[in-house]
Amino acid sequence: MSQADPRPVIAGIRDGRGLDGDGARMIAGGLADGSVSDAQAGAFAMAVLTRGLDAGGRVALTRAMRDSGHVMRWDLPGPVVDKHSTGGIGDTVSLILAPLVAACGGYVPMISGRGLGHTGGTLDKLEAAPGFRAALPEDEFRRIVADQGCAIVAAGRDLAPADARLYAIRDETATVGSIDLITASILSKKLAAGLDALVLDVKQGSGAFLRGMDAAQALARALVSTAEGAGCRARAYITDMDQPLARAAGNALELREAIAVLNGTGRGALRDLSLSLSSACLRLAGLADGAERALESGAAAERFARMIAAQGGPADLLEHPDRYLPAAPVILPVPGRGRVAAIDTEALGHAVVALGGGRLYAGDRIDPRVGLADLLRIGEEAGEGRPLGFVHAATLPAAEAAVASVQSAYLLGEGPVSGPLIRSEVSHDD
Repeated sequence: MSQADPRPVIAGIRDGRGLDGDGARMIAGGLADGSVSDAQAGAFAMAVLTRGLDAGGRVALTRAMRDSGHVMRWDLPGPVVDKHSTGGIGDTVSLILAPLVAACGGYVPMISGRGLGHTGGTLDKLEAAPGFRAALPEDEFRRIVADQGCAIVAAGRDLAPADARLYAIRDETATVGSIDLITASILSKKLAAGLDALVLDVKQGSGAFLRGMDAAQALARALVSTAEGAGCRARAYITDMDQPLARAAGNALELREAIAVLNGTGRGALRDLSLSLSSACLRLAGLADGAERALESGAAAERFARMIAAQGGPADLLEHPDRYLPAAPVILPVPGRGRVAAIDTEALGHAVVALGGGRLYAGDRIDPRVGLADLLRIGEEAGEGRPLGFVHAATLPAAEAAVASVQSAYLLGEGPVSGPLIRSEVSHDD
């Protein structure tokens, strides 16, 4: 067998000998250049899933996948920091956090994704604004970050290409659930952006990828220890996803909610978590925590407006969202009577997908107009004049089907009050 043969590396993981730096570089390089076959990549993923990696193996794999493509370097007068969420419903924190941190002296080169399955995507929400460009050449991306303090863009093809290949193979081989592979996938892309610090928002609850606290804790610890081992300061927060974070789900509707928070009129869980995670980014990056002041003064809103305009969107989007954001032609209330005891939040996400506001496959087109709005939260009362929420749809039949889905997702009656928004914090010392 040749020196570049990946089979001994795969057999070593399978037999419990782990993964070292040389083996990780061989696998990541072969994934990127095609010299590792699909069969070998699938066997690698299955070996990792069944036998697991130790902390050193996770760091080695993450570094190798990060270095399989271009790794950005920055020469800026402040720290480079970002936040990553594992995905949920109504989660538009990124749209608020990036300009907040930028207004306080940080630089946020946020490389984001699109929605797939029941969770929404940051880029889809921003693209509800006409003209907004998520795909930027690197020189323009760098210029916007340097000038405005933040930019939110799609990953380029040369960013962690090993992960792009392995991600698809994991889906085909039923190895998506490996915490080691999830960790390397998330961090290889984020760390390729050249970060000094990273805050991780690990969602837990009925609308999260990880419903149980033990699994969320395990992923949070793996993410933090691996990021730190790869040279990036990190902290994780396990946050509530037993109900939507915002009161809306759907791309234009969620963008409206983010704008309301930035404009000072939005209140509630979305604002609270955005401030908490922005403050965490600033502290981790060694900056003074001026997040609330930046929000209340309008400094964050100004940064957001400048970022939107720099990326091709309307310069006055914050002043006139109704002028630019598309609205659905059919709006129906969701009747209900009683106290909200629990919510199947994943079912709400699937309802948005069924309306056309999400995608089941990567190439699916989405309708930015549709979704759910004014959703009640746990502990609130539905009744006459106060529905469970409103469905925004393209057609009446689609709206009626969504009304039934939302009603099924809500459990009305007596039940526990909702828990804290931030359920746990994980640092490198934990």
